[in-house]
Amino acid sequence: MSRPRLAADIALAVIGFCFVAPLLWLLLAAVDPQAGYQTALPSAPSMENFGAVLTPELLYQPLANSFLLSAGTAAVNLVAAVLAAYPLSRYQSRFNKPFMYSVLFGTSLPVTAIMVPVYGLFVQLQLLDSMVATIFFMATTTLPMAIWMMKNFMDSVPLELEEAAWMDGASSMTALRAVVLPLMRHGLGVVFIFVFIQAWGNFFVPFILLLSTAKQPAAVSIFSFFGQHGAIAYGQLAAFSILYSVPVLLLYVLVSRSVGSSFALSGSVKG
Repeated sequence: MSRPRLAADIALAVIGFCFVAPLLWLLLAAVDPQAGYQTALPSAPSMENFGAVLTPELLYQPLANSFLLSAGTAAVNLVAAVLAAYPLSRYQSRFNKPFMYSVLFGTSLPVTAIMVPVYGLFVQLQLLDSMVATIFFMATTTLPMAIWMMKNFMDSVPLELEEAAWMDGASSMTALRAVVLPLMRHGLGVVFIFVFIQAWGNFFVPFILLLSTAKQPAAVSIFSFFGQHGAIAYGQLAAFSILYSVPVLLLYVLVSRSVGSSFALSGSVKG
């Protein structure tokens, strides 16, 4: 084996270890009733930590809130992104490129930079602690990227298929609903799952806008494992983190399968 190849393998192994080491602590601490911040094999492995977090207050209600926020955010994004991407994909205008660059600029704005005026707006409109209002605001933070992704998927659907529908008397919205969306259903799924995952791990927005403990998602309720004076329930924290990550891992599997699906629709149009 050549030296450059060996050096590359060693570098990849070191990078891989940096990713695996925290996960190894997570798995070991979850089954260790005496878990600490150090990675160590449990002397008496048990499922005690999982039993402690499997309660409505610690796990079920926060996960339900996370699912409601994430699914609602993804659904709002899906509708808005489709309606925004359709004219950008199907109609050429000199304003298309400036608009897309403006949307791209929106993805670079950190949400922390706008939370102070947003909080003031929510106070003035009496929308604090509102799940619906929080969902709509979270949707605005991920909408720019959703529009870009949706436009790319929509560009892959041949325009000739829509033109055939128009010739049969279908309106633009009818053609969009009956022709375009069914052919890009995998793209819809990818955008939905992308936004869902982004919202699932969002901590800052729900922490600021949702005041009631009963409405806070799991990304916020994880603070309950950090006690006063630096006391941390490491074992329960690890068990909660594993259970909290399961839905996201399942969605990543769906994403990998959806991305592998073909958008080769050129065979639908014959010259």
